[in-house]
Amino acid sequence: MAVKIVLIGAGSAQFGYDMLGDIFQSKALAGCHVELYDINAEALAIVEKNGRRFLEEQQLPFTLTATTDRKQALQKANFCIISIEVGDRFKLMEQDWRIPLQFGIRQSMGENGGPGGLFHSLRIIPPILEICEDIRNICPDALVFNFSNPMSRICTTVHRRFPELKLVGLCHEIESLGQHLPLILDTPWENLKTRAGGLNHFSILIEATYVDSGRDAYPDIRKKAPQHYKNLPKLRDVIRELRGMEAGSTPGSEPAFRAGAGEWSERGIFKALLEQYGYMPITTDSHLGEYIAWANDAADHKGILDFYQYYLEYLDKAPQIELKLHERAVPIMDGILTDSGYEEAAVNLPNDNLIAALPAFMAVEVPAIIDKNGVTGVRLDNYPAGFAGHLCNQVGVHNLTAEAVLNQSKELALQALLVDPTVAKYASAIDLFRYMLVIQEPYLRYLK
Repeated sequence: MAVKIVLIGAGSAQFGYDMLGDIFQSKALAGCHVELYDINAEALAIVEKNGRRFLEEQQLPFTLTATTDRKQALQKANFCIISIEVGDRFKLMEQDWRIPLQFGIRQSMGENGGPGGLFHSLRIIPPILEICEDIRNICPDALVFNFSNPMSRICTTVHRRFPELKLVGLCHEIESLGQHLPLILDTPWENLKTRAGGLNHFSILIEATYVDSGRDAYPDIRKKAPQHYKNLPKLRDVIRELRGMEAGSTPGSEPAFRAGAGEWSERGIFKALLEQYGYMPITTDSHLGEYIAWANDAADHKGILDFYQYYLEYLDKAPQIELKLHERAVPIMDGILTDSGYEEAAVNLPNDNLIAALPAFMAVEVPAIIDKNGVTGVRLDNYPAGFAGHLCNQVGVHNLTAEAVLNQSKELALQALLVDPTVAKYASAIDLFRYMLVIQEPYLRYLK
């Protein structure tokens, strides 16, 4: 019987086309059936039409169908891939980010951590739980990949509600190591063995070695990384490049992207963590700053604003330019079907003693072995105590967010806000919470 892959949220052009492009290049998945599912019939039809046309033109051995009936889509599924948002994504993200600032609660951004991450979680986790309940009832043996954010809070809550579900969270952020380390160390990526871990969007490089000599690469990273990041271009220069792009090109293809003096552009918190803890984060201020109480003092706020503008403009051009993001779910599916035994750089799984400082219920981001048994997390021994302390500050946040959603509780949701390390004002937090319940009422009315 052919393998069946269900793409949930396939009406999104970026997600739908990226996934189809990678699936259609896989030899291990040749002959599989791809089912596209979305609640937006019009957007879904466009992705289906273009996908079918590509299959016909290239004469590829895949079949493709689409439906707005989720229960039908999930019948006999082997793999389910979730990438959804709720409501107007960027309008709501702006509310999550800007409104707490009006109440005097300083957060560097508002997508995954801090007050914004809480309200994002409260909106998006309930519909994902509904999807996962259907998967459990219709195709319980399917491996489920989640691409939606806030990744760690979603995965933590899903595993608490459906502990038997085989759900793995995936994020592109780990790919930044492959972009920067070869330049820092002047060696091909293939000559480096690395391991990173923590929480999604709050993770650090734990170890790095040279494959040819077996030598520890971290002394060289600590010595050379500061100059590399100091000399990166400012994102505002990359935005200018993006605005001048033609179809078929990608950011980074012109010299303006590769050279310049950015003075740690969007890496103020990154710089502080590298200097004080001796370990390199795998992401930048817009993500790191959502988890740390002192982030606002260290962040490059202009860089964060530039990043947000870049992100909006890049997505706006996404259908016209040649995207080069590769969805890591496809290599994982390949690895399971071929029993390859390769090590995947970053997956989000329940913490089965993978990071000893954190409780078992939390979803952590760690490497994993991929083989016929599925996705098996790699334990990160000797995790740096200093950064582990920052991770531990998220335990109560994740626990209370999950309980608030599962119990539909305003009281627990407010407690999740008050326990967050980025919240330092009690009365303002109360007022903010009440205001958000009103302005986002269509998505939060389930809270009692």
